[in-house]
Amino acid sequence: MQEELTRRSFLGAGTKVAAGSALAGGLLAQPQKAVAQNDKIVVGLIGCGGMGRANLRQFMKNPDVQVAALCDVDTTHLDGALTDVEKAGNQKKPDTYKDFRALIDRKDINAVIVGTPDHWHALPTIYACQAGKEVYCEKPLGFSVGECRAMLNAARKYNRVVQTGNWQRSSQHMMDAVDLVKSGKLGKISVTRAWMVRNMPGIGNPPDGNPPPELDYEMWLGPAPKQPYNPNRSHYNFRWFYDYAGALMTDWGIHLNDVVLWAMGTPQPIAVTAVGGKFVLDNDNRDTPDTLIATFQFPNFVHQWEHREGNGRPMDGGPQGHGIEFIGTNGTLIVDRGGWKVFAETEGKEKTPRIAEQSVPAKGGLPEHIRDFLDCIKSRQQCRADFEISANTTSICHLGNVAYLAGKKIFWDPATQKLVNAPMNGGSRPSDDRAANQIALVEREYRRPWSIDRSLMRVASAS
Repeated sequence: MQEELTRRSFLGAGTKVAAGSALAGGLLAQPQKAVAQNDKIVVGLIGCGGMGRANLRQFMKNPDVQVAALCDVDTTHLDGALTDVEKAGNQKKPDTYKDFRALIDRKDINAVIVGTPDHWHALPTIYACQAGKEVYCEKPLGFSVGECRAMLNAARKYNRVVQTGNWQRSSQHMMDAVDLVKSGKLGKISVTRAWMVRNMPGIGNPPDGNPPPELDYEMWLGPAPKQPYNPNRSHYNFRWFYDYAGALMTDWGIHLNDVVLWAMGTPQPIAVTAVGGKFVLDNDNRDTPDTLIATFQFPNFVHQWEHREGNGRPMDGGPQGHGIEFIGTNGTLIVDRGGWKVFAETEGKEKTPRIAEQSVPAKGGLPEHIRDFLDCIKSRQQCRADFEISANTTSICHLGNVAYLAGKKIFWDPATQKLVNAPMNGGSRPSDDRAANQIALVEREYRRPWSIDRSLMRVASAS
């Protein structure tokens, strides 16, 4: 039985906008009336940076969307999003806020887009579900495995329509590639791989200093640990610091590993190992690895993730620096955002291939993904990248980082969502599971005054 959500567990004190009577009323509001097929869907955006604005622009291409409000802790981001709305030409000027709770409290808003940095995904999403809003949340779903469970439990408790930004789920060529894997035509698949390789410059090592006047840095940090302001620790470069995100593993790995889970039908692994380090970009102040290889053991196959900086040569015949590979006894499928290709397996077999070689171009993506969310708001159907799907994918990416940080093979129980004791290399693993479970990417501690109802992180019973 899923645990009850309590309002006082969520409301934080001491932020720029106090939780006054208007805010207090919205969080306990009854679910709003369903949106009729011909009605406008009124949307608010929380987080007006890169992906938030990209999503907003795509939402506004749909004639049944009305943008009512924008929220960001940086006024330059708010100004940019206001310009986007003005350029769209079919929208009224929205109201602006620096505290997301004021936006969520509005009774006229049907759905919110959460486009914040990763460490700020959970609380706005949970608040919005509690207030009866539908939610489109950028990937990765949560900053930790526990946050993913809490977000999923909140969405189910309040019966909300939710979609995560895993937009490959709405790409037709990805759907077709997954169908091919599921058909069995590739034969038995024992190995899958996914990768992102590139040659990007480092982010440098600027000194700490004072935040710019347009940024409310205290609110930007929110539940994350208190750190001196550094230009690399906010906005786009937050990705490279474990206080806020999980580097390429949770940035691109969320997209690519998701296709593997989708096609193979296995939500989570039972063991993970990971090795890597900061080998190339030693001139910057990131604390995440620029090179990482993680191996995930599933009951009936092995999956490998690789990311690296410093060399962007495509792997295994793929045309791009990213890809997903399914290696079967009859053939190999490589798929990426540009399309997919099948290579027949003939070595050691009869001369006639057991599968035809073929190439398929890309089709569909973000526009279709957002349209799916809007349609599901009206039909009350489950979205293609519902939180349950994204929680599984996000969790395995976090486990890859946990294995790297732990410096040892970790064993995972998908049923209990816990690291567990298990034999390793023929011996016994030290009894350090309690300590390992405190790694922030499994269950993080929030910085006061922010808090989350930790009972939401519990695994719901089978009954």
